[in-house]
Amino acid sequence: MSATEVLERPVNAEESRTKRLKAATHSTHERLDQRIMRADPFADRQRYGCFLVMQYRFHRDLDALFSNPELDALLPDLAGRNRLGLIAQDLADLGLELPQTTEPPVFAAGQPVDMAEALGWLYVIEGSNLGAAFLLKYAAKLGLDETFGARHLAGSPNGRGLHWRTFTAALDGISLSPEAEERTIAGAESAFRRVHGMTEECFA
Repeated sequence: MSATEVLERPVNAEESRTKRLKAATHSTHERLDQRIMRADPFADRQRYGCFLVMQYRFHRDLDALFSNPELDALLPDLAGRNRLGLIAQDLADLGLELPQTTEPPVFAAGQPVDMAEALGWLYVIEGSNLGAAFLLKYAAKLGLDETFGARHLAGSPNGRGLHWRTFTAALDGISLSPEAEERTIAGAESAFRRVHGMTEECFA
């Protein structure tokens, strides 16, 4: 289902922006999940290290968004949702260096940001935290947990569900034009494709 098809469907009171985002990006998200499963990133610590590198690169792409004042005014505890530092600690726990790249992040500090597009990227990265509960169980089989090597997979002290619901409630409540909502969906699609490309690179 394309973004345009979603936007052209009648929107009823029970269908939130979050639900429309989920429907519009379902196929892209599904392809990513299947690719990550084939990579088997929790088979051993070496493969998990590749997974951490991928995670670091993706979170680095969005790092600037978490300190953006306009987005902070729209979304709850935005700065507290940034997991880049935790991933850096996980890499250090495993004796791995931070990935070195000359490629600029997708969202660079001090650069203009399309707020609608950024919302789509943040939807993806926040959703990944919701699903991290399952990944944490796999990490435990490698001797890793919330205090060593898998810090970035830890849930919020208030619970993953509540953490996600407060985010989606704020996202659903933002007023966007149809054109802006289309850019939000496009941003989410881009985020999923970005991670897919990184998965291909890390687990080639």
